[in-house]
Amino acid sequence: MKKAVLPPFTPLIDSLPASVPFVGPEALERIHERAFLARIGANESVFGPSPLAIEAMQAEASSVWQYGDPENFELKQALAQKHGIPAEHIAIGEGIDGLLGYLVRLFVEAGVHVVTTDGAYPTFNYHVTGFGGHLHKVSFKEDTEDPAALLDKANEVGARIIYLSNPNNPMGSCNPARIIEDLADNLPPQTLLCLDEAYADFLDAAQIPNIAPDHPQVIRMRTFSKAYGMAGARIGYAITHSKLATAFHKIRNHFGMSRISQAGALAALEDTQYLPAIRAKVEGALSDIAAIAVENGLTPLASATNFLAIDCGGDGDFAARVMQNLIHQGIFVRMPGTAPQNRCIRITAGTPEDCTHLAANLPKALEAARKNPQTIKAS
Repeated sequence: MKKAVLPPFTPLIDSLPASVPFVGPEALERIHERAFLARIGANESVFGPSPLAIEAMQAEASSVWQYGDPENFELKQALAQKHGIPAEHIAIGEGIDGLLGYLVRLFVEAGVHVVTTDGAYPTFNYHVTGFGGHLHKVSFKEDTEDPAALLDKANEVGARIIYLSNPNNPMGSCNPARIIEDLADNLPPQTLLCLDEAYADFLDAAQIPNIAPDHPQVIRMRTFSKAYGMAGARIGYAITHSKLATAFHKIRNHFGMSRISQAGALAALEDTQYLPAIRAKVEGALSDIAAIAVENGLTPLASATNFLAIDCGGDGDFAARVMQNLIHQGIFVRMPGTAPQNRCIRITAGTPEDCTHLAANLPKALEAARKNPQTIKAS
């Protein structure tokens, strides 16, 4: 009997590593064989969803035997009302990550050029390389993404997509609205601006760029994962030209949105008092984290998000030791991946209890990092 073998992958798939962009906190908990004392590294909202959203999702659980509405009709209408735009300008997907994958599939194939910032959100890069695109990277400018450099590089290489997050992850910085508006007004004719606004709900209205939803070269990504506290529900949406929004139907997973997620998102939008309350909690938490950093001789950077980049005062190796020591002590944090931004660790707004754990363990993590490159045991 002939031995069965796995059919060959495509050459592109054979060339890619079998890896994911992040090591999740669950994987780290398995490695360390215990739960984290403080999960303040993934920019999730520890304050959770609106009580109305929780109630709606619980109520919908008994109907989970039904598929979700493949057209996301009610959610589109609610988002259109929130933004004051026609629903035809909205596309919905499984978080921004899912939408980024669909977007890249729509525009990128082998040899297509894409421009991003070195050290920016790695999941976008993961999708581009997964479809054979050619990534070109520019540097941060004083810990902020540099629209002028992105535009210059796009003109140089004939880029199909410019990716820009504003506010930025992992540094928390934010370009002024007028700078982003100027970028949108001066794009090369072949280029689409993918504006990742995952943290826009932490901004005041005047800080958000005024770009018409029917701009044919701009797509804006939003999420329920950050301020709305629903990262596990995987709800993202895009605002863009109606032709591009419609094009997502050609390739998207039409049943990718569960009924429970749809119900939760609708209820979250109805609770108009919740986001201001969350912003206040985040502001207080970031103030506490900044104070802890300063007490330990570190420098917190300005942030327009729900996290702080903390300058550890050394190089990337030193910051990595601080991060590893904190993780070993039960405090989950992350750090930027490229120099010189990797002199920082990144800490998400946490509960008062989270901040107490951070205050107790950061001095020990710093002491161990200064003495030797080994992690220390939690006490």
